[in-house]
Amino acid sequence: MRTRQAILEAAAVVFEERGYDAAKLTDIVKIANVTKGALYFHFDSKEDLAQAVIEAQVNIEPVFMPQEFKAQEFVDVGMIFSHRLQHDVLMRGSARLTLEQNGRGLDRAAPYQGWIELHTQLMTEAKARGELLSHVDPVQPSRLIVGSFAGLNVMSQTLGLTLDEEVSALYTSVMPSLVVSAVAIRLDTAPGRGARALHGVQGAHLCRCSERSRLAVAAEVA
Repeated sequence: MRTRQAILEAAAVVFEERGYDAAKLTDIVKIANVTKGALYFHFDSKEDLAQAVIEAQVNIEPVFMPQEFKAQEFVDVGMIFSHRLQHDVLMRGSARLTLEQNGRGLDRAAPYQGWIELHTQLMTEAKARGELLSHVDPVQPSRLIVGSFAGLNVMSQTLGLTLDEEVSALYTSVMPSLVVSAVAIRLDTAPGRGARALHGVQGAHLCRCSERSRLAVAAEVA
């Protein structure tokens, strides 16, 4: 399993830097420090490998801590993913492959469907607890948040904005129209919420996307 994970993370580095079409398996095996035989033992093709990177988004276990309000957990899902996009190369490679249009055989629907289902589940539980305004349908805000997050990710990269701040502004704007006032005033939607939700108030973290990985791209792929 460690070899497979190493290949996935190396592939994510190359896909993030070069995109699907320009990515080469020779570069991936160099960064992963494995043979082509080892790569083909786990993945049938570049397309198969790219699909596994895409599906990494929805295959990870939710890691947010239980909160007093399910509405806060709803917020935490997006804020944690925003944090991971800064610090986890596998998530960044997955996000790029999901958003770009190359590799027509790839199934890009699974991440969207998975995130919508998770958000809808949390919104449904929040409604059962009386946290939502009476008119709120759990499905609609879930689709809105997932779609908006994808757009903000693209816009932030294009304009050089900080994704964490943009996602924070999204939740700060949207949540008061979804939850009762007693819940709204107690939600943490401020920048850095993802790190706080994962690692406590200090926001300490171990960055899986180390500079070593990025330097490896420059050294091996350039």
